[in-house]
Amino acid sequence: MATTTAAPATATKAMTSNSARPADAELVIGLVSVSDRASAGTYQDLGIPALHDWLRAALTTPFRVETRLIPDDRAQIEATLIELVDTARCALVLTTGGTGPARRDVTPEATLAVGTREMPGFGEQMRQISLHFVPTAILSRQLAVIRETPDHAALILNLPGQPKAIKETLEGLKDAAGASLVGGIFAAVPYCVDLIGGPYIETDAAVCKAFRPKSALRPTPAA
Repeated sequence: MATTTAAPATATKAMTSNSARPADAELVIGLVSVSDRASAGTYQDLGIPALHDWLRAALTTPFRVETRLIPDDRAQIEATLIELVDTARCALVLTTGGTGPARRDVTPEATLAVGTREMPGFGEQMRQISLHFVPTAILSRQLAVIRETPDHAALILNLPGQPKAIKETLEGLKDAAGASLVGGIFAAVPYCVDLIGGPYIETDAAVCKAFRPKSALRPTPAA
């Protein structure tokens, strides 16, 4: 299912289609919740709403989401990720669930199978953040890959299954005054998407300040 989210009124408008460069293309984000019970209707999925809520708060760039709720089945996970990147043309895919050590937790294996390059720093940072809260964070197998086709590429990130942990890993940890203690992984996502030829993603710095080297920053539009 696709949902379009408009940017806040203060966000910079994208260029018209007649003059658009690849970096100004529509931003499509895939949200995948992997859960046997939620996909069977045993309980309500909380992962996709948590992801979508965070993105709405964090992004100032207009975006559209493609959502998928699927069971812990490796073949189906692989097929879903391939479809979201190759057909739906997502530049970013966020998964939630299925990253633990249980036998049915196969999201990392499926993600690695469809990726062309692994990005280990994302998983390392997610575990570093979660270890501030629970020692069992070392059991998490979250990871990230890039999937490339001849004319497209996307970043795929495996995130935790709990809404609180999703927010913490994306946004990072802050003290009572709002100063950053541990950086969230999303700060590096926009520049990563730049480097693989995706749309230019801008964020609300109050939620998550995207980092780019000065040479990769766009000029601020004149008032």
